[in-house]
Amino acid sequence: MKGDVVLNGLFPIHFRIIKPNLSFTAEPEPQFCDGFNSRSFRWMQTMLFALQEINKDPVLLPNVTLGYNIYDTCTTPTHSLRAALTLASGVYEDVSNYSCEGTSSIPVIVGDSGSTQSLVVAKTVTPFKIPMVSYFSSCTCLSNRNEFPAFFRTIPSDAFQARAVAQLVHRFGWTWIGSIAGDDDYGQNGIQAFSDEVRKHGVCIAFTEVIPKVYSRRKMLQITETIKTSTARVIVMFALEGDAYPLIREVVKQNITGRQWIASEAWVTSALIATSKNFLSLSGTIGFAIPRAEIPGLRNFLLQAHPFKTPNNVFVKELWETIFKCSIGTPAERKGQSASMLPRKKCTGSEELNNTYNIYSDVSELRISYNVYKAIYAIAHSLHNLHSCENGSGPFDNRTCGNIFDFQPWQLLHYLKEVRYTSKLGEEIYFDENGDIVATYDIVNWQKSEDGSVRFVHVGRFDAATESGQDLVIHENAIVWTGEKAEVPESLCSKSCPPGTRKAIQNGEQICCFDCLPCADGEISNEIDSLNCIPCALEYWSNPQRNECIPKEIEFLSFEDAMGITLTTVSLLGTASTVAVAGVLWYYRKTPIVRANNSELSFLLLFSLMLCFLCSLTFIGQPSAWSCMLRHTLFGVSFVLCISCVLAKTLVVLMAFQATLPNNNLMKWFGTLQQILSVLLCTVVQVAICVVWLIVSSPFPVKQTKYYKEKIIFECDLGSVMAFCCVLGYIGFLSCMSFVLAFLARKLPDNFNEAKFITFSMLIFCAVWLTFIPAYVSSPGKYTVAVEIFAILSSSFGLLICIFVPKCYIILLKPEKNTKKHLMAKSYPKKSI
Repeated sequence: MKGDVVLNGLFPIHFRIIKPNLSFTAEPEPQFCDGFNSRSFRWMQTMLFALQEINKDPVLLPNVTLGYNIYDTCTTPTHSLRAALTLASGVYEDVSNYSCEGTSSIPVIVGDSGSTQSLVVAKTVTPFKIPMVSYFSSCTCLSNRNEFPAFFRTIPSDAFQARAVAQLVHRFGWTWIGSIAGDDDYGQNGIQAFSDEVRKHGVCIAFTEVIPKVYSRRKMLQITETIKTSTARVIVMFALEGDAYPLIREVVKQNITGRQWIASEAWVTSALIATSKNFLSLSGTIGFAIPRAEIPGLRNFLLQAHPFKTPNNVFVKELWETIFKCSIGTPAERKGQSASMLPRKKCTGSEELNNTYNIYSDVSELRISYNVYKAIYAIAHSLHNLHSCENGSGPFDNRTCGNIFDFQPWQLLHYLKEVRYTSKLGEEIYFDENGDIVATYDIVNWQKSEDGSVRFVHVGRFDAATESGQDLVIHENAIVWTGEKAEVPESLCSKSCPPGTRKAIQNGEQICCFDCLPCADGEISNEIDSLNCIPCALEYWSNPQRNECIPKEIEFLSFEDAMGITLTTVSLLGTASTVAVAGVLWYYRKTPIVRANNSELSFLLLFSLMLCFLCSLTFIGQPSAWSCMLRHTLFGVSFVLCISCVLAKTLVVLMAFQATLPNNNLMKWFGTLQQILSVLLCTVVQVAICVVWLIVSSPFPVKQTKYYKEKIIFECDLGSVMAFCCVLGYIGFLSCMSFVLAFLARKLPDNFNEAKFITFSMLIFCAVWLTFIPAYVSSPGKYTVAVEIFAILSSSFGLLICIFVPKCYIILLKPEKNTKKHLMAKSYPKKSI
């Protein structure tokens, strides 16, 4: 249609071209476009409707008529380039016989639909500074103002869609994703942008397949085989409607189900793909669509199309034949139309679009059509601003103010950059510095309606103008997933590692494929998918689940546990036994057997044994500074006092027999007072050692972690090992002396020679303490203390039993032997005959 200003539109009215057979033996036939696209034809009709509205508007561009030239690009870059060359040359007939007419006079191009086609056209017309306004080219590459300074679009850049899809994938926890791209700039750049974005969230791409532009059955089988064998259950596909359709058809044919498809805006609302036949394989498909709008009056305009009213419009004829499956005109008249048109009957003209459902007249999902509508009005408002420009008000030395009936394309380019208007639907339209509009998407979900058809349910929205984190809004309860299920499907290479484990990447695999290894002892992980296990603090240990550090068990010999109770009972029993023996001896203190065995030393020995039994109690219970100092010093002093008494009694026995020799007065110098003083003198030496020990390096409580990793040993550190060795060494020295002297006096003639009992007691004492040393070293923890207590109690019971039980036996059970006559009777060993 002619006009004062002619707008040039590029629309993919057909899906593809049919190439002629190049036999090189005859002149090739012309190329024909095949596969009439009713949806794209509706886009073209929307442009005509918008121009009709503008031409009738008394305010916008008054007294200016807008005309148009429409070109079918057949969804191929070659036809888009053909149209661009036609436009640039100014020749509007068959381009094969054109002649150049100098510089181009076309003001603006509306289109193209595909990103690859727009790239080809933009690179061709950019040197002429001819502005382009695309309604469906979303490739991020077209935002490069250095390369495409005159390119604008009313569809958001794929950079925003890629970010939105990546957020969607991350939102539902999918980490193992399959990706499919069309073999063009839209598909390749879109899937690459998505891959870059989604990897920021730790998501892995299981596979990436490319749909060829030229249909290949072998390639389709290879892609479907990849889909079937892959463990990825979520597939993202960036592809044009015409590219996606052959693959979806093969997927449906092979009955591939259970995959959650995420569709790009190019096919998410495609009526060609969203059919009841395909729903079994594509149920629950979710994707980002251009916001839906309602354009008042558009449906009535679309229904006005009729091939018999516009006989020169070949597109209307094809639309009619496609919808009603009939033919218009003779085959000769139809030459050059779609090669797939093989109708069975002749069209009568009585058919009505309003009486049958078809994609063309369905205005319930106006998305790309609305983009076309916005593009036409953006151009119209720019032309209006140019027409309204007064001399001297524009930049660039007033050159942007031009005559609307005779202006240059670059002048309109300036006003397109500055245009800002509010559409009839209340939306504010403007282009940013990259020629893009504000990115907003509807999130749609494919659900089955009651009549079995597929309906697009609005389940969310993405608005790039809002703050990050709030730009994606999803109503999860409204979504129906693949298989018509309410549960979110899983798509994982490996299931998440629970707390208590860490991720270990499988050799040669991506980071999403991993094994879950349990944390080592003493380490935890309290997060899902933890990369490392965290060591617990020194006084903490991991619980059995390895997800929490708990205080280590503090181990010491307490009065509450079984071993502590047993040792305490034995200690108190030994103390009570000592008191009982002392009571017996005190009661019978005037009897010969008590008086004959030095009763003063006997009572002092019993007192020291009582201290030995009681000192073992200081080893039980939680160590403290006082208990640590008391237990070792009391032990050392008590045993030295005890052994000193035994040594003194042994010396008394030896001296008593030596005193029977003529002129021997030793007993005069080793009376009772001297015996007690000698005992105290020996004890004072041990007391001095202990005092030095406490002053220089006293024992102290310490929590040891070197013996066990999972528990703390609360024990008393000796402070000075040398001092402890001196204490034990001094006890050992006195014990050896007592043993040697008692051994020498064991065969002295007497009915009750105490030396032989002392010999047995010291033999037991030495054996216990010699055994104690290796057991003490090899038993860490509370068992060390238990061994030491056992040694104390065993040696104490040995002394008590060996020295005092025989006396008590005679006193209580053999009183006839408790006489001076019996005791004074000498006993000699029997000689063998």
